[in-house]
Amino acid sequence: MPEGSPPTRTMIEPARTTVHVQRRTMIVLVLMQVVGTVGVGVAPSIGVLLAGEVTDSEAWAGLARTSSTLGAALLGLPLGSLAARAGRRTALATGWWTGAAGSALLVAAAQGDLIVALFFGLLLIGAGSAVSLQARFAATDLATPVRKGRSLALIVWVGTLGSVLGPNLGVPGRLLGPSTGLNVYAGAFLIAAVCLALAGVIVFLCLRPDPLLHLHRAMPTAAVTTQRRSGRMRLILAELRTNSRARYAVVAILTAQIVMVSIMTMTPVHIAHHGGSTEIVGITISLHIAGMYGLSPVVGQIADRAGIRPAITAGLGVFLTSLVIAAVWPEDTTWIVVSLVLLGLGWSFVNVAGSTLFSASVSDEMRASAQGGVDALSNLCGATAAFAAGPLLAVSSFPTLAVLAMLTLVPLSLLTARRGRLQPAG
Repeated sequence: MPEGSPPTRTMIEPARTTVHVQRRTMIVLVLMQVVGTVGVGVAPSIGVLLAGEVTDSEAWAGLARTSSTLGAALLGLPLGSLAARAGRRTALATGWWTGAAGSALLVAAAQGDLIVALFFGLLLIGAGSAVSLQARFAATDLATPVRKGRSLALIVWVGTLGSVLGPNLGVPGRLLGPSTGLNVYAGAFLIAAVCLALAGVIVFLCLRPDPLLHLHRAMPTAAVTTQRRSGRMRLILAELRTNSRARYAVVAILTAQIVMVSIMTMTPVHIAHHGGSTEIVGITISLHIAGMYGLSPVVGQIADRAGIRPAITAGLGVFLTSLVIAAVWPEDTTWIVVSLVLLGLGWSFVNVAGSTLFSASVSDEMRASAQGGVDALSNLCGATAAFAAGPLLAVSSFPTLAVLAMLTLVPLSLLTARRGRLQPAG
């Protein structure tokens, strides 16, 4: 076609179809995310307290607290590979339903003080966390390069409602007690199980056409066939070796997760040790999650318009402020709440910007598998940080945890200072 010639009808129609599919995809993902994250949000607060009550041991409780994050890590890559093979719809629905099964196990664990059910339930509920993260990448499958950040951030943001409500399910869980005979923890996880199952139903019935399969139809057949037949992990590692933008994005995502999880996981324990109630813990974690998700559309705008580096730089500054507050005023509940809100906001800046860059940097044929892989690695690092934070808190103090988290920020800070302006579109 000669240069400067107007687009033909055969070129316009596929573009219109893609825009329509993307609009429908976003609507379904929004509904799914709001409902599903109610169930996911119960683990960081009520799950942490349940672990301490059932195990009656700080060491075992520390391991139990990491189980949901470890579950997200173990299931992230298989769910990403499932998306690459069967599409986003199948992978997301499978993850939500696995999480629902885990939440049902936690009902039994809470009601009968069952340690094995506690561990397996928290492990399986991690699948809900894994697909909640993968939903943000599903929003970018068909997004235009200049709107990837905003599309991703919107899905992160709509999870605010569910994630804020989740830690407070102890209140309706207590109300269920007289009619069901369940204790407060069992009632909370029953509600969570219903929400997780419903999220799976929504995405399975409504995410048609599947955005990733629609994208694959537009790709060369040879590229898709190669990706399906070759070892996915080998291809992911090969891409990271040659893709410096993707490597930088991975460092940003991992750093945000390690810093956020290590402090957030121990905060309920820290508050409880100082006489805080279940309600205070729930409110604190809810405000933290609001910080994580509440301004994500703004972060997406910054990543798209100003660039990746300014967004990550801002996140590093907010992280540092949060950790300084936690180190200086660890006994003051008000300041701890402020610190947790800023911790969530710092995570939002670094994670949204890093995820946007990663989604734009990896090749289309490797997208779903690579995204599942980085989420799995992120959750594995988070689980390790959460597990290590328990013994560290026991032998040291909350300010010591904050100082160690500050040191974790150093590698990303150095990389960010050395890099030029990064745009999400590649």
